[in-house]
Amino acid sequence: MNRFSFLLLAAFSVAVSCCVNPRAYSPATGRIRTVTLPTSTAQIERGRYLANHVAVCMDCHSKRDYSRLAGPVMPGTLGGGGAEFGKNYGLPGTYYAKNITPFALKNWSDTELLLAMTAGVSKNGKPLFPLMPYANYGKMDESDARSILAYVRTLEPVENTVPESKPAAPIKLAMKMMPHKARFQTMPVEKTGVAYGKYLVTMAGCADCHTRRGMGGLTKKAAFTGGTEIELTNGVLRTANITPDPETGIGTWTKATFIARFKAYDPATFKAPEVGEGYASVMPWAMYAGMSEQDLGAIYDYLKTVKPVKKKVDVFTRK
Repeated sequence: MNRFSFLLLAAFSVAVSCCVNPRAYSPATGRIRTVTLPTSTAQIERGRYLANHVAVCMDCHSKRDYSRLAGPVMPGTLGGGGAEFGKNYGLPGTYYAKNITPFALKNWSDTELLLAMTAGVSKNGKPLFPLMPYANYGKMDESDARSILAYVRTLEPVENTVPESKPAAPIKLAMKMMPHKARFQTMPVEKTGVAYGKYLVTMAGCADCHTRRGMGGLTKKAAFTGGTEIELTNGVLRTANITPDPETGIGTWTKATFIARFKAYDPATFKAPEVGEGYASVMPWAMYAGMSEQDLGAIYDYLKTVKPVKKKVDVFTRK
C-alpha cells in the first residue's frame, strides 16, 4: 500500500530454516556487511521517484486527509509517520507507521536502514511487523532499494514521535520467525513490457491489497481479484478486481484507458474535493499518478497476463 500491505497471519507457516538472527544478518549474504548509500543526484532522484510514485513509501509514512477524495497527504507530514492501522484493516493489534525523516533516523546507519527495508529487522534487532512490505522490497534490484533510502535521508525532518506498535499477543512470537534474507533481483534491462511490469507491480505491492488472503497468505486462485476489506467510518471499502476479466475486471480497458485512470489524479491538475456523503479510497491515486506513462504501461502489460477471474466486487457498502 502504499497501497497498504496486509502481509501477515501466515507467520506460523514460515519455516524456521527461512528465518535469520536479526542481530547477525545481512540481506545480501546472511552475514554482517557494511552498506553505504549512493550520493549522486541521479540516484537520489531515482529514489525520490520510486518512494513517492511506485513503492509509495510516503503513503503509509505520512498522514493522509481522508475527508477529501483519494486522501491526499497532509502538508508538513511527508515521511513523518504516525498513521494508525488496526482492526479497520483486519490486523491483529495496532500498528503505527514510523517516522522515516532524519528526525527519527539520524542515528541509523545505512546498513540498518537497508536491513529494515528489505529484511524486516529494526535497528534494535527486533523484527518488524510485515505491514511494512519488506518481502516485496527485498525483491528489488538492490540499487533501487539503496536509491530510495538515499532519498529518505534527504527528507525535511518532521518532529513527530510515533507511538510503539502493539501486536496482539500470539503475533509477538510469530514475528520472531518473519525476518528473512532479502532476495534481490536484477532489474530488467528493457524498461517496458511484461517483465518490467512485474518488477514494478511487486515493488508497488498491487497484489497485497488486490488479493484476498487465506491462512495469512495470498490466495493464489484469487490473485488480483480484489475483495480485501477496509473499515471506513461510514462503511466498508473493498479493493477492486484488476484481473483481465472483461466483465468484472479490466479486460476491456485499453492501455490508454488504464494510464488515463491514474493520470486523472495528477496533483498538478486534480484538486481533491471533499468526500461529503461519499467515501474516500485508500488507494494512493495522487502518488501513483506521478508514475511515468511508460511505467504505467508496463504494469498494464503485466496485469493483462495474469489469469482472468470473473468476480464482481461491491467496492463500497454503506453502514
